[in-house]
Amino acid sequence: MHIGPYQLASPLILAPMAGISDRPFRSLCRHWGASLAVSEMVASNPALRHHQRTLLKADHSGEAGIRSVQILGYDPQEMADAARFNVRHGADIIDINMGCPAKKVCSVAAGSALLKNEEQVKYILNAVVNAVSVPVTLKIRTGWDTDNRNALSIAKIAEQAGIAALTIHGRTRACKFAGNAEYETIRQVKQAVRIPIIANGDIDSPEKARQVFTHTGADAIMIGRAAQGNPWLFGQINHFLDTGEHLSPPTLANIQQTLTAHLEALYRFYGDSSGVRIARKHIAWYCQPLGLSEDIRNAINQAQLPAAQITQINALFHHLTNARAA
Repeated sequence: MHIGPYQLASPLILAPMAGISDRPFRSLCRHWGASLAVSEMVASNPALRHHQRTLLKADHSGEAGIRSVQILGYDPQEMADAARFNVRHGADIIDINMGCPAKKVCSVAAGSALLKNEEQVKYILNAVVNAVSVPVTLKIRTGWDTDNRNALSIAKIAEQAGIAALTIHGRTRACKFAGNAEYETIRQVKQAVRIPIIANGDIDSPEKARQVFTHTGADAIMIGRAAQGNPWLFGQINHFLDTGEHLSPPTLANIQQTLTAHLEALYRFYGDSSGVRIARKHIAWYCQPLGLSEDIRNAINQAQLPAAQITQINALFHHLTNARAA
């Protein structure tokens, strides 16, 4: 699959997830087989542009591969300015967020709220595409609610505006993340437009990935929540799509090594205090399948310094290894 001049090495993309898809996580998922990792959304509001948190969201320093930055907003000129700003700071691709269902985003008519205003969608897409020389992609949902699935109409607007690829999450804004994603709308869009289509929503296993490709005919798939604490999923899906065979699941040693490397990257990126705090949710995701006791979870969460957090992790995996060997 190509996005403008860029050819993806595999048809697997890491989704932009607020508070999650930072540089350490993007780099980790690329290592395990994601061909593209989109940044968490960056507000187009110029008043926030030089805020430290905003700058960290789009920080690609030393990051290998294609750099895609997602921008969020309602005003076409602000969105165009934000696109130019991020291209100047290293973005190879600009992604436009019209899929976020969060109340605080939709309350200012941004994210998936824009699906109710197709004229505004057109203004924004044309403004951003005309503002930069790099490819512009778009992420949407299937519509506002189940009675108003207008993804096909939005896709045609996107194609007309020169959008280089379109990602569709198989839920409406009203669905948020409840229920099951549906892929029939994505299939219909794929058949109706010529731009590359990326399917998103509930893709959490190699079998599900193949099923979605088969049903939708999508050019690529985007994986979000299923990769949290499970970056190996990209390699497992790639291998299954290539060979029809399953890779062995990661061993305890694999999990410990990957988790530790992830934590150390978070400490370097955010600093010790913020890094330890942000690491807690990632630790919970990695360790969820391992069945931790409340005492162990509390001990890990009470660590205030990197060394203490790593010590708790090492003690946990030492305990798990001995328990399995017994």
